[in-house]
Amino acid sequence: MNISILGTGAYGLALSLMFHRNKCHIKMWTKFDEEKNMLVEKRENTRVLPGVKIPDDIVFTTDMKEAVSKADLIVIAVPAGFVDSVSSELKYCITKEQHICIASKGIEQGTCSFVYDILTRYISSDNIAVISGPSFAVDIASLCPIGLALATSNKETEELIKKTLQNDYLKLRTTDDIVGVELCGSIKNVIAIAAGILDGMGFPESTQAMFITESLNDIKNLIHALGGNRNTILSFAGFGDLLLTATSSKSRNFRLGYLIGSNAPKGELDDYMNNTTIEGLYTLKSIYKLLRDRKVDMPIIDLIYDIIYKDRDVNDLVKFLIEKD
Repeated sequence: MNISILGTGAYGLALSLMFHRNKCHIKMWTKFDEEKNMLVEKRENTRVLPGVKIPDDIVFTTDMKEAVSKADLIVIAVPAGFVDSVSSELKYCITKEQHICIASKGIEQGTCSFVYDILTRYISSDNIAVISGPSFAVDIASLCPIGLALATSNKETEELIKKTLQNDYLKLRTTDDIVGVELCGSIKNVIAIAAGILDGMGFPESTQAMFITESLNDIKNLIHALGGNRNTILSFAGFGDLLLTATSSKSRNFRLGYLIGSNAPKGELDDYMNNTTIEGLYTLKSIYKLLRDRKVDMPIIDLIYDIIYKDRDVNDLVKFLIEKD
């Protein structure tokens, strides 16, 4: 099978290794010549996935038409903020027979659109799926057992992704709840920031467990309010991804929260925010607006927003947990 992966960040590269183990032919696209040249010369992205070597037969290009030509499956693995521009270019290259797998997570600022909605703004297709779940790129690359939710209403797309991605190290559980899977994959990054704040403040696992449980219930209700299936909260994309992201120092969102909660020097905090892709920050603005647009009440999001953007006292987070209905 021919696989095209749009995006050469840590997650896209990690997924390429899974497809490669399944004997797929892989082309990867990046917008940046410098990144392509580094990958071709070093067979490694030293910035985001150091130490992980990329097989010599995986092809890198900055030409999207070349990348997706003859691909059976196109994987979108760029940061959420770039999905619009990538989709607008992809529409001129894709054929109606090709299938798409969305691996990007987030909600677009301004429109509050999920990645699926951004993509279908440009490309009309029934051959689309979303994958999401507890999976740091380095763990995928290290061949640790990983579980992901696969959401699609198209059986042919489902079977294609299973055939090309699932193997002895990666397990897929299927659902048709694209809304729920995308919401869980997006909001968990925001919740992880708050979990990191609690850790930075020195609170133990008992407090973290309380916070995660409260968050799970709120997310479950939000899934329903947006038209998804409440049960998705119990999937790899829901509880699984939230548990991983909200408890691990390997999470960039959790790390940001830790710096805030531990009152790190402003210079250290600014350096981290300016030099790290923190999807939770991008998503926080979007989901804050989405909740207002849809008239949905989720006070924990308001509180996180105020801490990040309005310098609200982090101690209010603890008070909120005790007083929350």
